[in-house]
Amino acid sequence: MSLAAVSLASPAPGADWATLESRAGTANGKHIVLLAGDEEYRSEESLPMLARILSQRHGFKCTVLFSVSPADGTVDPVNQTNVPGMHLLDTADLVILQFRFRELPDADMKHFEAYLKAGKPLIALRTATHAFAYSRNKSSPFASYDWQSKTWPGGFGQQVLGETWVAHHGDHGKESTRGLVDGTNAKHPVLRGVQDVWGPTDVYSVIHLQPTDIVLMHGLVLRGMRPDDPPNWHKSLMPLVWVRDYAWGNGKTTRALTSTIGAAVDMQSEDLRRLIINACYWLTGLEVPAKADARCVGEYKPSWFGFGKFIRGVKPSDFDLK
Repeated sequence: MSLAAVSLASPAPGADWATLESRAGTANGKHIVLLAGDEEYRSEESLPMLARILSQRHGFKCTVLFSVSPADGTVDPVNQTNVPGMHLLDTADLVILQFRFRELPDADMKHFEAYLKAGKPLIALRTATHAFAYSRNKSSPFASYDWQSKTWPGGFGQQVLGETWVAHHGDHGKESTRGLVDGTNAKHPVLRGVQDVWGPTDVYSVIHLQPTDIVLMHGLVLRGMRPDDPPNWHKSLMPLVWVRDYAWGNGKTTRALTSTIGAAVDMQSEDLRRLIINACYWLTGLEVPAKADARCVGEYKPSWFGFGKFIRGVKPSDFDLK
């Protein structure tokens, strides 16, 4: 994958994040902050790609934050403790989250919690169900966000999104995922123009959703890694995309759309991209298009999922439009 495939508009020299302004005359007044930070599913490739589409085709201002190595300022998905720019959530209208096992400093987490407790919306992708793991500072006031928390059962994932990490339901790396629209919710705005969703990553187990959570799409396990492979009918359907409202003690409510399909290679599915775009409109109070333009801006050739496969030596400021 080339840098040009996922590059963003040039931020200020030396910036630790990337900002992409909407095209002249197209701004819709909404600011999306995208949080990339997982070791396996290449969110540092997919989220910049989504930011390009959202800014250049749909008028959103987008800011992408990355896990960054403090030693040399390069994008480092393995670094679990350093995501510069979390204060930018203070001006966000929407957050797209794809963290995995992060443990950020308390000063940074304060911005994340303040965003949530202000009742602002969230899109959570793939590993966001287990976004946080506190193994270093277990006395942190945010240690309850841990995916294994006992004091706030299941932590941020189970409480706010509806699910924490449970298991791979499909055979990881061998069985892919077909998305099936839930017939009772087929007219939901987020599903507008969405029919064909497939991705090579496997279905996750989902067991904690509540009756009030709205399932938009179910995950069907396929017996192989191609979209035309047959279903594995020995494995049940699992919720794949759902909407949940979480009420805080201050009277505010966070509305979250969670999708357990969402690796960089999954995002080659045009209708999956369209679903996420639709969610951005819906969660920010804008009218969802009849068929949102989900074409990539420039080339998009994502890396295959897996540990240790990320592109090294890239700085956030390298993600610019040429």
